[in-house]
Amino acid sequence: MEQILGLYAQPYDPMKPLWCLDERPCMLIGDTIVPLPVEPGKPQRRNYEYERHGVCTVFLAVQPHTGLTFVQVCERRTCQDYAKFIAALIEAHCPTGGQILLVQDNLTTHTYTALYNTFVPAVAYALMQQIEMHYTPKGASWLNMAEIQLSVLAKQCLKRRIPTMAALAHEVMTWVRLRNQNPIPIHWQFTPEMARTKFQRFYPKLS
Repeated sequence: MEQILGLYAQPYDPMKPLWCLDERPCMLIGDTIVPLPVEPGKPQRRNYEYERHGVCTVFLAVQPHTGLTFVQVCERRTCQDYAKFIAALIEAHCPTGGQILLVQDNLTTHTYTALYNTFVPAVAYALMQQIEMHYTPKGASWLNMAEIQLSVLAKQCLKRRIPTMAALAHEVMTWVRLRNQNPIPIHWQFTPEMARTKFQRFYPKLS
């Protein structure tokens, strides 16, 4: 926990930008009956019945200091999907000669091994040199600032019925484009000193 909080306390370094990564499943839901058109002065009317069209995954990374967001929508969330997302993030946002500091939860797919399971060794090794992985403790995903951005995405874009992966990807990427036009930095206020006070019962009692 203190390692992650220490990273958050560091000032922005353009050669070692901090990114936070998280992912969430999205259920694809369609209407069984065409909704009635919206009329002035009346709430939207939609039948309670719906039909499921499967599930897809949204991978999201956010740069807390700038608010810049990077997203991909994938059919699944295997280690190969994760590795391809990492490669795309590096290509798009890793500074030349620099390195990305990545905070993520400790899923079994979130490892350097995923790169070697997806790309030839030379490519995997090159990608590994451009990213430094850090993990939130088990049961402490609240430390991952990507959850804040995912919550905003869910409230502004995903809280409605979207029937297909293509439609969801279009909506999400439109949200990302508009969000990145006026990015909102995340001001993290929970420091290691505050953690030592709030969670002092978890620290060893030293004489």
